[in-house]
Amino acid sequence: MSVNTILLDLCVDSSVFQTQKDKNEVLDTAEGILKNHLPDLAHVLSCTLVDGMMRFYKIKEKVLVSFRMYRSGFITINIEFYTEENEEPFISFNCSKLLEQKLKSGLNSPRSRLLPFIKRGATFEIYYTTSDERLIEYDFDKMVFEEQSPYQKVQIVHSKTLGNMLILDDLQNIAESDLIYTETLMSKHKENYKDKDIVILGGGDGALLYELLKQKPKNIIMLEIDETVMKACSKYMRSICGDVLDTYQGKNYQIIVGDCMKTLDTYIDEEKKFDYVFADLTDVPISEEPSSELWTFINLILQKSFKVLKPTGKFMTHIIGSVMKDTIKQYQECLDNLDPPVTYTMSNAFVPSFVELWEFCQVRFKSDEKNE
Repeated sequence: MSVNTILLDLCVDSSVFQTQKDKNEVLDTAEGILKNHLPDLAHVLSCTLVDGMMRFYKIKEKVLVSFRMYRSGFITINIEFYTEENEEPFISFNCSKLLEQKLKSGLNSPRSRLLPFIKRGATFEIYYTTSDERLIEYDFDKMVFEEQSPYQKVQIVHSKTLGNMLILDDLQNIAESDLIYTETLMSKHKENYKDKDIVILGGGDGALLYELLKQKPKNIIMLEIDETVMKACSKYMRSICGDVLDTYQGKNYQIIVGDCMKTLDTYIDEEKKFDYVFADLTDVPISEEPSSELWTFINLILQKSFKVLKPTGKFMTHIIGSVMKDTIKQYQECLDNLDPPVTYTMSNAFVPSFVELWEFCQVRFKSDEKNE
């Protein structure tokens, strides 16, 4: 079941709106076309606005149609109706295209645009945004898993093109199509993980752990706070995590369920050191306020991570969409202010489920530059 909204935009020459009579003629012409195309259309209300005029219509108490005309010559037509699951929509997309063509011709519009149906109120969400808040409509067809953990809302939905996809607190996390994300995060073919000691902060989907283990490291410790994520991915995302989440102790890896900050503090006290620290945690926040809670968390992660890194070690992380230049710059400023000083390289990759280029960062102590 869902509420469906058809959005149709047209542009006409604003000179036709010189008088009230002209405006009424445009309205009447559009209304005539709508009535021919939409049987039983009934006028409900008209109103004058500061920037134009508006009319409302209904069809058999089921469909609401709004027609808004702006004095700039821009016209919007919204048609909204409800459908039960598997019920045919009141008007098909092809019929909507025909309506667009008739209105464009009848109103002498040089430009028009019909958007695909917007569907709201369904049993699961199909609309998400990119890092710079552009709208994406996914081809999700079923909810595979959904549970509210003590830390976040955990969902796995199925996409016809992306496979199963993990969503945490209504944010895209990783899909079965996203091997490139994990390989870019670990700088595959650029780093040598053989016989190395590695710690992963987060990484509950298991993808990074699974891929790193293929490189024959000495030992990997993964610190993940949300067991719900791991259990869900172990069952429904096995193409990206294999069997590594089935048990929390393997031949050369260990998964510790708990707060990674507390475990890092323990490692600092024990003077435990690693060759690599991976931060596979939350994205860098989109905020101009460097003292926000998330920025404070990210700074603490950076500070603690470098206290457990060997002098030749590296800190590896993802940042955010590459279009978010200011946010990336903020993160780089955090790195520039670290003590002892560090140096870093950047890389990016197009992540299929994010539908955008994503930025990654590799950081090391500045004193280790000579070893590169």
